[in-house]
Amino acid sequence: MSLDLHCEMILDEYRERRALHERLQEVVTQTLHRIVEDNHLYVTAIESRIKTEKSLSGKLELKGHKYATLDDITDILGCRIITFYTDEVDKIAALVEKTFEVDWDNSVDKRKLLDLDRFGYMSLHYICRLPAALCSDPEHPELNQIRFEIQMRTALQHVWATINHDMGYKTDIEIPREHLRNMNRIAGMLELADEQFSRIRMAITDYRRNVQSLVADGDFDSVPLDGDTFRSYLELDPFRHLAKRIAIINQAEVFDDNLMPYLQVLLSLGFHTLGDVERLLRNSSDDAYQLALHQMSGTDLDIIALSVTLQNLCCVHVLRQGSGVLGLEFIFNALGGNAEANHQRAKRIFEQAGKINICK
Repeated sequence: MSLDLHCEMILDEYRERRALHERLQEVVTQTLHRIVEDNHLYVTAIESRIKTEKSLSGKLELKGHKYATLDDITDILGCRIITFYTDEVDKIAALVEKTFEVDWDNSVDKRKLLDLDRFGYMSLHYICRLPAALCSDPEHPELNQIRFEIQMRTALQHVWATINHDMGYKTDIEIPREHLRNMNRIAGMLELADEQFSRIRMAITDYRRNVQSLVADGDFDSVPLDGDTFRSYLELDPFRHLAKRIAIINQAEVFDDNLMPYLQVLLSLGFHTLGDVERLLRNSSDDAYQLALHQMSGTDLDIIALSVTLQNLCCVHVLRQGSGVLGLEFIFNALGGNAEANHQRAKRIFEQAGKINICK
């Protein structure tokens, strides 16, 4: 590789400032991790690299005449943030704009540079500087003058860019037109998938917000019973009153345990909406309390689990349905796995329920 004197001087400058670029890389990388974590964003990767001497030499050989000094080369330090969704690229970009000084004249949104007659996409590229308010080193003020590049793209964009680079840019062999066409078709599918993933995610987010609103308003019959809706329902603490009522039997305390395992039990018992669960609570609380009264009589329990409420409500439901011991055993097996002890436990509760006329 042959470089003229001007390019050799730039290369010497690169060698002298290598440690400074490494310090800059450390600060920028740490800052990128911080802003992502502070804003509760989940990204697939945050990468950074300092251009190797070999790579810089190749760049200078091709277009060294464009650069007066090393400072004119804006990608000696390059960082990349890879997100899962297209809308998160713009969120990351907004955070980068607030955190660093962006050189807008040299930054580019390559997503907008595509020809209309071909598929594919590129990433969003910002050329930045480190503001003194973020990091200032009196011994190295030039740290705030060095420009660096931050690329932001989705995971699928990253896959496409990597494959396209390996198959296209890194070879001296001209790719036949038929292969280019097939690559563009694949790029189109990836682009469509990227858009659809973001749309589906936004639709699910809107659905969850709507569900939370319906739950908060008490419109339970309009809310299907599933993991998200049941979790939102539990946030209202609907079983607390019954738990406190049962706890008074022995002057006990209520221990908050996990009620989510009961979701599958409720679904298996034929509950379809939160309204069904609410009616179970409203119509069966007295019997669930009476069942607890018989269970706790003669004991000195001073702590009860919150889940006792939902367990007894489910027991009352299957007993009213006439499912008897087998119905009760099904509940215990569903919650803790099949065990012989569950059958004995079911028989005991069935006998207790018979004394208070719950059984059908």
